[in-house]
Amino acid sequence: MTDARPRYDVGYSSGVFDMFHVGHLNLLRRARNHCHHLVVGVASDEYVENLKGRPPVVPCDERIDIISALGIVDEVIIDRSEDKVAAWQQRPFDAIFKGNDWQGTPKGYRLERSMEELGVRVVYFPYTRHTSSSMLRSFLTERGE
Repeated sequence: MTDARPRYDVGYSSGVFDMFHVGHLNLLRRARNHCHHLVVGVASDEYVENLKGRPPVVPCDERIDIISALGIVDEVIIDRSEDKVAAWQQRPFDAIFKGNDWQGTPKGYRLERSMEELGVRVVYFPYTRHTSSSMLRSFLTERGE
């Protein structure tokens, strides 16, 4: 028999969460099942623009409202950097949850090294491949032309 109790006290997941979709929900549901307290970092508008080269469709304050309204999320912070050490310094956590599209990649290896120094476990969950905010944006752009 397996132990059904969450493994981590405080878990952290972050994202842009632009045009919230089922892939976001899948990740957050899985994260919720692995910790007692789920903290979610929502990328600031400036961070999104630096990361993707364009502003998000949905502004940060609205994305925070959406994530905060989910009954599976205990706390929301603004994520201002790709450096998750900065997020940990803002709100310490025991585990960070990412989609497995990060696993085995240079950015995944960097995350694992930086989190290991803090004693934080990186936990990967299956990435929902059939949807993404980029796919939604592309679909809407094509339909609008």
